[in-house]
Amino acid sequence: MNTTLLADIVEISKDDPVAFTFFTGYMVMFAASVFFFERSRVDGKWKTSLLVSGLITGIAAVHYYYMRDYYASTGTNPTALRYIDWTLTVPLMCVEFYLLTKPAGAKVGLMWKLIVASAWMLVAGYIGEAFTDGTTGYSVTWGVLSTIGYVYILYTAWFGEVKQLGDASGNPTIVRGIKTLAWFVLVGWAIYPIGYMCMPGGWLNVGLGWNSSNVDLFYNIADAINKIGFGLVVYNIAVSDKQPQTATA
Repeated sequence: MNTTLLADIVEISKDDPVAFTFFTGYMVMFAASVFFFERSRVDGKWKTSLLVSGLITGIAAVHYYYMRDYYASTGTNPTALRYIDWTLTVPLMCVEFYLLTKPAGAKVGLMWKLIVASAWMLVAGYIGEAFTDGTTGYSVTWGVLSTIGYVYILYTAWFGEVKQLGDASGNPTIVRGIKTLAWFVLVGWAIYPIGYMCMPGGWLNVGLGWNSSNVDLFYNIADAINKIGFGLVVYNIAVSDKQPQTATA
């Protein structure tokens, strides 16, 4: 047997849940992309929304392919790869809100406001995590700054322009879909701060002794729930909506 080949194989401990979620995350993201890219069953007006859903999970699958190997080889958090993934996929998740409300008169400005808010959230989170000095003050400061972007997206989805345009569409399928996505932002996205607070200096790290391995565990679970979940909601809207859309001024 080729001993060189065996030397290249990274052994993964059977009791390492982080490694398990990295490998599982790659497969489920890839499978979801294949599913979302098959758009023959939906009306033409929803094809772009499903394309974006497929791009979200497809981009994530590529990054999980590299992140799983990085973690398996080093045992450390692939922070830079993680945030590169999020910088591409989270704004695309915000674009879904725009695409769903566009038939009701949503302007491009709404899309850009959501993209800027998501970028602010991610940049502040990256600074807080990648350059942490291990103190709670630093972690909390950048965590709070990141939360500003999150709260803006949350408010827009639940009470602001996205909610109002969804209601104005007069389409119960879209109204239900937007509300479901808003729940993902409220509950699903709330998993990410739990991982953030596990890093050195974070409240859960200091208060409960949760170590940095929990960062990736929570992030991987949150990614699977939110990225695939967003796409499934959009898919459900696309296959359920039989009502013609009417744009408002």
